[in-house]
Amino acid sequence: MKHHEMWLCCCSILSMKKNRVQWNTPHQLRQILMLALAVIMASIGLKGFLLPNHFLDGGVTGISLIVNAITGWDLSLLIILLNVPFVYMGYKQINRYFAIKSGLAILSLALLVHFIEIPVVTDDKLLIAVFGGVFLGGGIGFAMRGGGVIDGTEVLAVSVSRKSTLSVGDFISVLNVLIFLLAAWVFDLEKAMYSMLTYFAASKTVDFIVNGWEEYIGMTIISHHSVKIEGVIRKHLKGGLTIYKGEFGFRDISPSHDNKRIIFCAITRLEVTNLVNIVESLDPEAFIIQHPIKDTRGGVIKKRPLH
Repeated sequence: MKHHEMWLCCCSILSMKKNRVQWNTPHQLRQILMLALAVIMASIGLKGFLLPNHFLDGGVTGISLIVNAITGWDLSLLIILLNVPFVYMGYKQINRYFAIKSGLAILSLALLVHFIEIPVVTDDKLLIAVFGGVFLGGGIGFAMRGGGVIDGTEVLAVSVSRKSTLSVGDFISVLNVLIFLLAAWVFDLEKAMYSMLTYFAASKTVDFIVNGWEEYIGMTIISHHSVKIEGVIRKHLKGGLTIYKGEFGFRDISPSHDNKRIIFCAITRLEVTNLVNIVESLDPEAFIIQHPIKDTRGGVIKKRPLH
């Protein structure tokens, strides 16, 4: 699942609770700690890797870096000013608490970027692009887990997607293509290409932090030995499953009108190989379909860490 898709789901839930946000001390403290970690990681990525070498990321941060390079205006001020409209959008679309958390996180990031000095870690361009993206993506990801943002691109993307045929992912992709084209003109093609690598590293890091190790995978199993497979899943994986009634109609066999048992279960990514091995040992000809799941609620599913 892409991080902007997870963030959109969170926005939808928060929007429904817009007028009844309640204070839950342990939960809110955990969110504050995540936002603090987000600001620290993003600051390290910017000051220790990207800024000294004029590398970029996508989104509002990338736009701020380009404007800074063209005009010489203070980067901290640009980070604040360019994010203000998106914080306001978050206030209108989600809730006041989201806007307050995001505004404080962005302000803290701007202050750290302005006042702290971090020694340049390396002068290797590949390491700068990759690890700069990892730290910046870590900051964005932990901010999302903390219920806020340190880059307002996703807020704008949600707003645009509601008023046009563009999806959130489409808008973010188009925006970042324009940013990197502008970077190629302002700097040079090589730095723009390294900046794209930074963006990819940041994006993957965000996905990892938002989804965690235990990303859910949906598995559909079609087999003549579904009863045995069901029993093994219940015994060894100790997970829940759903049984569909269906008809078989594969190869040259005419569709059977007898009700057949089709198994569906949601498991973590770490359990996939084990389940596939179990199914193939019971029925080498079983048809197995795997697909990622955005999120789950209720039932007996294992919960992701950090939720």
